[in-house]
Amino acid sequence: MKKQTLDRILQSQGFGTRKGCQQLISDGDVLVNGEPASGYKLPLDPTGMVLTVFDEEWPVREHVYLVLNKPANIECSRKPSHHPGVHTLLPEQFLWRDVQPVGRLDHDTTGMLLLSDDGAFIHTQGHPKHHQNKVYVATLKHEVDESLVAQLLAGVQLIDEPAPIAALAARLIDPLHVEMTLDQGKYHQVKRMLAAAGNRCEALVRSQIGGLTLASLGLAEGEWCYLDDAMLARLNQNDAA
Repeated sequence: MKKQTLDRILQSQGFGTRKGCQQLISDGDVLVNGEPASGYKLPLDPTGMVLTVFDEEWPVREHVYLVLNKPANIECSRKPSHHPGVHTLLPEQFLWRDVQPVGRLDHDTTGMLLLSDDGAFIHTQGHPKHHQNKVYVATLKHEVDESLVAQLLAGVQLIDEPAPIAALAARLIDPLHVEMTLDQGKYHQVKRMLAAAGNRCEALVRSQIGGLTLASLGLAEGEWCYLDDAMLARLNQNDAA
């Protein structure tokens, strides 16, 4: 990271406009590596820097990579229509620094949601051509047997699709729950595939992205955490359990 003045560093971390950040420094509300900030005009190296703003520590990060256990009735939009937006679950700084969801989950779908302010990461993780595996657990309206798994693996015909769409993997958890692995990310794909197979999806959880599982994160619904290097590596391990 290149040297920047402290007000620009604060701005890059989502603490407001440049003028607002200058005011924070002038008011004595900012510590740099535990020491009071003496001003904002001298260029500083932000590498490894820890800011303390209003008594809360914030390590300086060039980009942020997050995973959220999304609850139901939350919209993945900066301008939600009918339910609170996903940014209401995150610190305000992340909205300022333009942290965005990687793809979207329907308002009633729960589970793993990635977010970042790194455009390259968002593109790599979210674009269908990169074939990022995602695992979902669906609660069904009608009880089923292994014949549903066979249908999903063979492919079902969706409206407006030229050819049948198949799951990469599928398994029956119990008569009312099925797990599916997909990599296309088509609109409402799990729900539409289950409808095409003659059933109805009553609830849907995204339980895994790549090799990173929701169970391994220990996040309650509505909680989030930073993705560390090991977690980021797991995202690219599509064959991991």
